Amino acid sequence: MDIFTFKPIYQKRIWGGQNLNTVFGRLIPENEKIGESWELVDRPEACSEICNGTLDQLTIQDLWVKRRLEVFGSESPDTPRFPILIKLLDCVETLSLQVHPPVDKAKALQGEPKTEMWYFLNTNPEAKIYVGLKKGVTAEDFKEAIGKPNLVAKLHSLPTRPGEAMFLPSGRVHAIGAGNLILEIQQNSDTTYRVDDFGRIDDQGKTRELHIEQAKESIRYDDYEPFFAQPHSDRVLVCEYFSVLRNFMFPEEEHPWFPDGRSFQYHFVVKGEIEVGSRKFKTGEAFLMGANSKPYDLKPGIEGAELVTVEWGRK
Repeated sequence: MDIFTFKPIYQKRIWGGQNLNTVFGRLIPENEKIGESWELVDRPEACSEICNGTLDQLTIQDLWVKRRLEVFGSESPDTPRFPILIKLLDCVETLSLQVHPPVDKAKALQGEPKTEMWYFLNTNPEAKIYVGLKKGVTAEDFKEAIGKPNLVAKLHSLPTRPGEAMFLPSGRVHAIGAGNLILEIQQNSDTTYRVDDFGRIDDQGKTRELHIEQAKESIRYDDYEPFFAQPHSDRVLVCEYFSVLRNFMFPEEEHPWFPDGRSFQYHFVVKGEIEVGSRKFKTGEAFLMGANSKPYDLKPGIEGAELVTVEWGRK
């Protein structure tokens, strides 16, 4: 039974910190602001390497090209690269107010569309997010406030807590507040248009680039006060690009999984410990099971477990 694991790719970010070490025990560069860990990625500038003994030095791109049907399943799209990107975000400071271009505008704006989802792993007591606009705010109101202190007052904000999930279709203006540690599942895109960076200055005393005109074209101005995803049974979210499930497992409760050839399963351990086959995975670790794997059991440790699973989106 192939159980695929991948080497994380750590990214320094001006708003990041050291929580991937303090919370998950990750060996990250000391005294660096590590804001992102690209857990599963297939892009020209960054491609996940497999760490599976005999498969070392192969990448997710190798699996996608040579073993797509076997590993990723019959619903794999006909794309040159694996089209989902999975990250961890350590948001020690508030991120920029930003938007990702929608499908119908991305090409004209020379970008890639990006729909994504946040699953909150750890949050500080005062942590929050900004998503969409407050009711009654018009496009003109928002555009007039860009670059002014009252811009934040136009945004819808929500306090966050572990276990919440927020869906962000492309075109939804958003910012992650300080104190959030997040599992992010997204389309394989790296296009972000910043509206405001809240006066942030880097180590060289410079401000970061804004993309105000592209953002104005991308934002959905009828997107008022969205709320967290409301899970149905074990399914947290289903969209065109991915499906996200969550399982709470009691101590010694075995959870059988029966792959049907349709989709891979990417399992992330949110809490506790999971045993599959002869391997164990602790909090903050993940593994990928192939679409055509034989049935397998997920066994939680003595304290139980919380597991988030990513598959292809269901139509």
